[in-house]
Amino acid sequence: MSRKIKYSDEPMEAQLIQDFLPPPEELAFREEGVKVTLALSKKSVDFFKAEAGKHHTQYQRMIRKLIGSYVDAYSKPDGSGSR
Repeated sequence: MSRKIKYSDEPMEAQLIQDFLPPPEELAFREEGVKVTLALSKKSVDFFKAEAGKHHTQYQRMIRKLIGSYVDAYSKPDGSGSR
């Protein structure tokens, strides 16, 4: 790794992107949970358990996040529930 870095004098274009990170108070906020009983296929549960193991998290948390993302994507602010 003793190669020298060659720098060029080419013009660079910078582009401002909108801030997409939530503020800290949203990260600390925990939504109210409702316990439900839900029967899932063994294949689905095995998939989430394997993925959760790879990412060092809980499979239930991944399923909750998936359902929450679905709700966010398909909910309108007026509560009509369709896109």
